[in-house]
Amino acid sequence: MPASDLRTFAHALDGSDNDHRPFLELVGDAQFVLLGEASHGTHDFYRERAEITKRLITEKGFNAVAVEADWPDAFRVNRYVQGLSDDPDANAALSGFERFPTWMWRNTVVLDFVEWLRNANSSRSAEGRVGFYGLDLYSLFTSMAVVVEYLEDVDPEAAERARYRYSCFEHFGEDSQAYGYVASFDLSRSCEEDAVKQLTEMERRAREYAAGGGSENLFDAEQNARLVKNAEEYYRSMFRGRQSSWNLRDTHMVETVDSIADYLKSRGREPKIVIWAHNSHLGDARATEMGARGELNVGQLIRQKYGSSAVLVGFTTYTGTVIAATNWDDPGELKSVRPALPDSYELGFHETGIQRFFLDLNGAAAETPLLSKPRLERAIGVIYRPETERLSHYFRADLRRQFNAVYHFDATRALEPLEKPEAWEHTEVPETFPSGI
Repeated sequence: MPASDLRTFAHALDGSDNDHRPFLELVGDAQFVLLGEASHGTHDFYRERAEITKRLITEKGFNAVAVEADWPDAFRVNRYVQGLSDDPDANAALSGFERFPTWMWRNTVVLDFVEWLRNANSSRSAEGRVGFYGLDLYSLFTSMAVVVEYLEDVDPEAAERARYRYSCFEHFGEDSQAYGYVASFDLSRSCEEDAVKQLTEMERRAREYAAGGGSENLFDAEQNARLVKNAEEYYRSMFRGRQSSWNLRDTHMVETVDSIADYLKSRGREPKIVIWAHNSHLGDARATEMGARGELNVGQLIRQKYGSSAVLVGFTTYTGTVIAATNWDDPGELKSVRPALPDSYELGFHETGIQRFFLDLNGAAAETPLLSKPRLERAIGVIYRPETERLSHYFRADLRRQFNAVYHFDATRALEPLEKPEAWEHTEVPETFPSGI
């Protein structure tokens, strides 16, 4: 696979301030920067995203970080970085992340970034601080509790109504999937109407609640009510097929981005938002097999709505180690990432001989042989099964249309979780060792 032409356009990374100069030029005045990852367990991806985000905040005026995480857990971090919580440090602020896979957010890179953001915000006015928000919708029961708790403080009668509506879910013992299974086959057991009524009342009375102050708490409560409505639909859709549930989840993520943007506007600020999520969420689905299956994603929806004001960035690796599970809810393990397959972008990037580089896909690089046609692209989620690598972890994509730019790290290493599993070792596991995204 010819890679010599690509070397002309690749910007090698050497750890200096110059590393991100071409990227910052590409960003220009964009309002949305989407920073992906080819796995949920790679130190290099997380570290580079954190460094890029620091530059976007300090040099480009970005004022929100939105990540592939549950809203309530991330909002606890948001309170900490804005100096609004009793958590003594970043480790405590991140302690809400208890759901599998904890290593996605309870790791050393995120810990350091959260502490950096807290320190950066300490020299800013309250209106100028940078927020940290979650985009995902798995927190059905936690979000219901947040809504009720907020209303108990501002409107006890409304809290009683919310508690009554949400009692519909009590039969399922906080098991979201059990609810989804039953409600998908027995519509009489669905709590959809109750969830919608609660969100509608929250939206209708938002102005009244806002007059009482505490706009940050109102924003949190209203977003949790919206999450409950969308999560209820999501869990019912899980038993109708992957396409339906995937589309609902990514649509919710984009609705959340829009809610964050509206909130910033309401406070007189121009929204400038950095988004962290997996490549599969942030690259334009229309350029991949996903689109051919009828799946959409965050990158596609953001690009369709905001055009050139959105910059989509992918991250790739050729080999190394990763923290991932073999099955859902299993402990994280240190696993070897097998060398990339033939006819993959990752192998082509490896053959440039450049260990770490940034590549702008908008320019002449797009005409090089490697990028001239669709190829395989690897995706490792929280699960990695090397024994079924091609089937489980590769899909075909047109990288030029999927992203505006890509960062490649040829040999990467696993994230360091804050709580290491018992089997964790600081050595590579053999390739004979045996995709949630």
